[in-house]
Order: sequence, then C-alpha cells, then structure tokens
Amino acid sequence: MSERLVADRKVRAVAWASSYGSEQAWAGSVPTFITFERGLLSAQTESRAGVVLHRYPYESLETWRDWEEARPAAPLPLLATARVVYDPTGFFGRIQRTLWNLSESQLAQYRSELLLQAAEQHRAALEAHTGPSHGPREQLLALAEARTIAVRLLYPALLTHVEGWPEYEIRLPHAWRASAGLRFPKAIYHLDQLYGFGGEAEAKRMLVATRGLGLVEQEKRARAAVQAGYYDGAVRYLRDETAQVARADLERWAHLSSVRRDKLGVLLGVTRSPLGPGALELVRELLEDVREGR
Repeated sequence: MSERLVADRKVRAVAWASSYGSEQAWAGSVPTFITFERGLLSAQTESRAGVVLHRYPYESLETWRDWEEARPAAPLPLLATARVVYDPTGFFGRIQRTLWNLSESQLAQYRSELLLQAAEQHRAALEAHTGPSHGPREQLLALAEARTIAVRLLYPALLTHVEGWPEYEIRLPHAWRASAGLRFPKAIYHLDQLYGFGGEAEAKRMLVATRGLGLVEQEKRARAAVQAGYYDGAVRYLRDETAQVARADLERWAHLSSVRRDKLGVLLGVTRSPLGPGALELVRELLEDVREGR
C-alpha cells in the first residue's frame, strides 16, 4: 500500500501511523497512513480494504512547519508519532523535528491551551447535563462528555509534562499508564475511574452486549484486543465507540426497550463509572492534577 501511495503523483508525503509494521505492532494493529496530497481541499479520513488513510492538503505540509500555524490546526500527536516513508521536500521531517524539540515555554503554552479548552467544555457540559430536572439521559451524556474531555484534552496535556505525545490505538489505557503512570499516579487514577475498568471479565461481558446494536466492526476489533490480553483497551474502546455510535439512543433513553437499555448500560459502564455530576467532578479534579503535574 505504501508503494502505491508513493507512486501517486498527487501524493507529496507519506508516513505510517499507529503501530502496524513497527516493533510495537500486535495482532490487532490496523495499517494506517498519513498522506499530504496536491488538489485536496480539506482533511479527510477514510478506510480502504482494511487500511485507514488520513489525508491532508499539500498546503498543510508547507504551513505546519511553523509551530504557530501547526499548534491550533494540525493533528499534532498523529504527526509527532508517525514514521515517514516518503518525504521528497523534507517538510514532514521538519514538522516532526519541530514537535520533538519544543521548548519548555512552548509546551507550557500548548498545555495551557488544552486546559483552557477542557475547562470550557467542562463548563458547557455542566450547564447542559446537570440540574434538578435532569435524569438518566443527562447523566449518561455527561459521562460520555467527561470521557471525551479527559482523553482528547487532558491526557495530551498531561504528557506535555514529560515531552510526550499520546497514541490513540485500542491499547490506549496501557499506553497512558506506561507513559505517565509512575510520574502522575493521581491523574492516571482519575482516568481509570472514568472508564470503570474491570479486566478480562468486564471486557468479555461487553463483547456479549454488543450484539444487536450495530457494533459489528467495533466488536471485532475489541475481540482482537481481548485475545491479545489488552482487556482495558477493549473496554475503553467499546465505551467510547458506543457513546458515539449510539448517541441517538442516549438522547432518547427513556423510550428504549429495557433490553436495549441493559445492553447499552453494560457497554457504557453505568454501574462501574460515576454518572452525571460525579463524572464531571472527576474531570474537574483531573484538570487540576494535570495543571499541577501530579
């Protein structure tokens, strides 16, 4: 696949993303590429025959060499952790060198911006999903929002303390413990609490609950993780995928059948994780732990 991409004259840079083809590869690794292409008007992500492509306009390859341009717009973790295959202009390499050699002040500024976004989203979630008239629907939506804030904003902010970049593979919980668990035990504990990990038993219980919910591909990937021993990775992945795929179900929770609610409850971890205000309070504590680096 990489040879075919390199041979395409519109493609001006190619890199491997994720662990596939690396020393960190495992049975569930998915072939994933980043490309920069001439004639592309906006970023696109697509799957072709089991291969994931993150496609970006060529113009971004030029502008993202500048940290001030890249910081608000570029997929920084994806670019920083990629393995370059084809880079005739040298621009991709320059982007990576910039990301790998950020100064303490640059990292602090980036961390501050992530924390500000997290605080704003936290406030919005409190307004939207908590209050005296709110019920199960709002509690579940608050939990989903809390997890999104934690993983997409606070986890990357935490890693700026150790000049690291997050990975978002299915093995995410194992990666965050390895990269930050010893240095920041309080923050990592909060992340664990949000997902209510339960090891092999919980992962297998969730695999059964996926049936009939339109999660065929997700179940397949999670099963590969369970077979490899990445139980918490499978749990995290299914919890987040369920919240995204079944968003309409969460919005109309009171009108679902009891069987469907039970299955979704297992997948979301309603008996293992804090709901509603509890989940958002956990995010507030996590935000403070990340800010203080503890």
